[in-house]
Formats: sequence, C-alpha cells, structure tokens
Amino acid sequence: MSNTAQPVDVVFTKGLPKIELHAHLTGSISRECLHDIWETRKARDPAIDLEDPLVAIPTGKVDYDIKTFFPLFSSYIYKLCNNLPSIQYSTKAVLQDFQADGVVYLELRTTPRAMPGANLTKDDYVSTILDILKSHNEQTSNTMRAFLILSIDRRNTVIEAQEVVDLAIKYQSAGVVGVDLCGDPAKGDVRIFADVFARAKVEGLKITLHFAETELSASDMELSTLLSWKPDRLGHVIHVKEEFQRIIKKENIGVELCLSCNVHAKMITGTYSDHHFGMWRHGGVPVALSTDDVGVFCSPISQEYFLAAQHFSLGRDDIKALCEGAVESIFGGLNEKARLGKLYAKWSGWSS
Repeated sequence: MSNTAQPVDVVFTKGLPKIELHAHLTGSISRECLHDIWETRKARDPAIDLEDPLVAIPTGKVDYDIKTFFPLFSSYIYKLCNNLPSIQYSTKAVLQDFQADGVVYLELRTTPRAMPGANLTKDDYVSTILDILKSHNEQTSNTMRAFLILSIDRRNTVIEAQEVVDLAIKYQSAGVVGVDLCGDPAKGDVRIFADVFARAKVEGLKITLHFAETELSASDMELSTLLSWKPDRLGHVIHVKEEFQRIIKKENIGVELCLSCNVHAKMITGTYSDHHFGMWRHGGVPVALSTDDVGVFCSPISQEYFLAAQHFSLGRDDIKALCEGAVESIFGGLNEKARLGKLYAKWSGWSS
C-alpha cells in the first residue's frame, strides 16, 4: 500500500514528528496549568483578585476574536503569570505539552516583560526562559529542541523596540534565534520600526512578522513596509493582494499558517475548507502549520495536521512534503536542519 493510500488519521498525526514555528509562549499555557498557578497563588494570598482560570476561561470556549483576545491577556493571564515561579512553571509545562504532542522542533515567541512587583526586569524574564529551554535541550531523553524568538509589540515605542533587539543580540548565542512583530493589528504605525528591524538583520537575527492578520493591518502601505524589511517568514498572511503574494513567492518567504485560530477567531470568512492554506500550499514557499495560541484555541498541532488533511484531502506524501518544506524556514541553523532532514527521511511512520 502506498503512503498516499494509507489514512492520515489522528494516530498518524499524533505520532508525526512536527515542527512548530508560530507559538506564543503565554498563549500556549493550558487552562489546567493556569489553574495550578492560580491555586498556588490563592493558597499564599487568599485575597488575590483573580477568578479561577477554569471559570474565567471556561473549558471548551474557543471563540475568542480580535476584540476579546487581547484583553484576555492584558487583564487576566499577564496578571496571573507575573512572578518568577509562575514564569518557570508555565514555561516548563508548555515545553512538556508540545513534546507530548510529538513536536520535535519548537520556536516559542514572547514579548519581554518587566514585572516590577516581583522585582524582575525584561532581561530577567528572557534569561529565565532561556535557562529553562537550555535545560530542556540538554536532556538527552527529550526528543524536542526549543528556541526563542523575541517579539516587538506594535504598541511599543522605538526605544522599547530597540530594547527587545538589544536583548535578542545579547542572548543570540544562548538560544534567541529571531525577532517578531506582533500585537493588536489595530494599533500602531509599523513604519517607525524600520531601523529597528534593519539593525536586527545586520546582527544576524532572523525576522518573522505578523502579516495581514486583519483588513486593518493589510493596507498597501503596511504590507509594502513589512516586505521591505526582507523578512524570513510571515505569520497568518490572510488579507494579501496578488501583487504581494507574488513578492512572497518570488522571495521564497516562509509562511506560518494557523487554521483553528483563524477559524475560531473569525479572522477568515467561512470555515476550515475556506482557509488560505489551500492556496499557500501550492504557492511554492515553505508552509508551516502552527497553533498560534493553543492554550486559547485548544487545538494542538497534531490536530492542525489532521484538520488540514481532512479538509484539503492530504495524503501521507503530502504531509511529508509539507514537513520537509517547513525545515527550510526554521531559524535554528544548519545543524537543526540536518537533524530534522534525517528524522523525516528515516521516520518509519510514513508507511506503517
């Protein structure tokens, strides 16, 4: 029986060695993990003014849109995970969750946060996460390797954005592989960050950008500006005119596509079968299926592969081509590319 004839079922996608390139650290924290943190905080401070996460973010609720998504973080999750123990606990849990789902290569992204109440600087925040990633990567029993992307929020000032690049440069040899532009797509003027991203590129950092997430952030001016920075990857790429699609294809820029996030948050019109994955997978560029915020949208990457196969009639050969193509757009360097290439070539699950 050929690979194409064998089913792409949930058993196959769970066992599939997967690459995850668009995962926000805080958005990847499970509700159960947040509940554990809340219980610990509540035991120490019964007066804590935060609801149980299992009440504030009910199990099964995934219909967060652009208007409700960002307040969820600013008014709740950031307030819960705002000290050293909670950052350490949640980061370890996120790594465990991705590895348990069959991820073999992970790029987590996060915006450096200072936590004055806990006497933590942005540098402390980044170094804490990197220490956990380093410990994970050094354990030979772990099958996943994890790296860090530092995010610049669209609401940042130029000075704040330069601070993010400072940290990325400082920790480039410790696991930071790139910088990202993220945040509420209705906020900010991206043109102010041109010199910031130019500096990052000169310093050898890779660049990924949230791109055309909404119609508000898909003006000709914005997309022309972002593409002029020569990004290595783009996230979401939803509202993209043909002229910009041609540039992306010509420059072979990798795209990070998040099916469930886009469907649940109504970032696209229609459902899974209407997703622009159907177009981009034939675009000749590296395509990386990703989760975005698995803690919010509750669809692990194994489920994302299953959904893609189900709605776009993908066979195992299609999945293999997708995985091998994504290898080319990782930020982790030649050694990781070689490791992943060998892994996909030798994986017995293609035909079993």
